[in-house]
Amino acid sequence: MNTPALTIDERSNIESGSWFSKLSLPLRQAILARSTVRRLADGATLSARGTPAQEWVGVAKGAVRVSSVSLSGKQVTLTYVEPGTWFGDIALFDGLPRTHDASAHGETTLLVVRKADFKELLAQHVELYDALLRLNCRRLRLMFDTIEDLNTRPLAARLAKQVLLLARAYGIDQGEEIRIGLQLAQEDLAQLLGASRQRVNQELKGFEREGAVRIEPTRLVVLSKEKLLAIAEK
Repeated sequence: MNTPALTIDERSNIESGSWFSKLSLPLRQAILARSTVRRLADGATLSARGTPAQEWVGVAKGAVRVSSVSLSGKQVTLTYVEPGTWFGDIALFDGLPRTHDASAHGETTLLVVRKADFKELLAQHVELYDALLRLNCRRLRLMFDTIEDLNTRPLAARLAKQVLLLARAYGIDQGEEIRIGLQLAQEDLAQLLGASRQRVNQELKGFEREGAVRIEPTRLVVLSKEKLLAIAEK
């Protein structure tokens, strides 16, 4: 098997991932031993909706944009998979085609485990079944939380929560400020929240007036996590 040629930072992102870091050392080593490194340029396709599932993937750097096409033919972003996160296992379990498109957002580094190796890992490490079951339970809880927020919380609260999540995943500390390293247009944020770009722009300008964020072209800078938390809890 190929030994992953990850940079120190990429390796750290994988090993410190909230799910991966809780696995036993033998299982972590076995997964890495069966992984190959794939580096994608911004916008490069990882997989397309309707295609057979062939790989299990961990994000070591950058982000994977998961999207679908609306009835009008517009590409709509559902989520961005952050460094340290593994995905693609559901379709390997049920044998059904991929449900969404996946592409690189920015320069992205992935650890890729082929389907056959994934099956062997499951056969050799019973622990992986339980670990993936817990992972999918967490995904399900997060999905329910998202649906509840969408139906019960105002846009300002949902936007503040999303900005805090982005700051946690992609934040770069700069003194008392946190610059979100992931390059996102306001349209991208709007798609994540199921809102219009105009409404998201209005809310962000409100955050800026309150001293919670600073808006830069394709970037957001968090000035006060406390003020964002207060908005998110309204």
